[in-house]
Amino acid sequence: MEQNRTATNMNSNGWNFFVRACFAVSLGAMAIAIIYLPVTIWIKGYLAMGTLMVVTSSIMLSKSVRDDFEASKLVNRINDARTERMLQELDVKAS
Repeated sequence: MEQNRTATNMNSNGWNFFVRACFAVSLGAMAIAIIYLPVTIWIKGYLAMGTLMVVTSSIMLSKSVRDDFEASKLVNRINDARTERMLQELDVKAS
């Protein structure tokens, strides 16, 4: 799934690998900790559900922040285009 990206917002392959590896290691470490925790299965289940909820809410939060940023970029581009058009109209009238 290739997206149109400009060079200004494209992450390097190294950074993408690092982010994915950190996510996998942290989730794996949490899973191992829950599995080997000396408590009842009910408490383990509660901790596992809590961990999954933290992961999903973190993903949703990061997506929302990114979407807000992208939307503000679009609004700014539209406003810039309107301003540019108004300036061109004023320049034509002044000539």
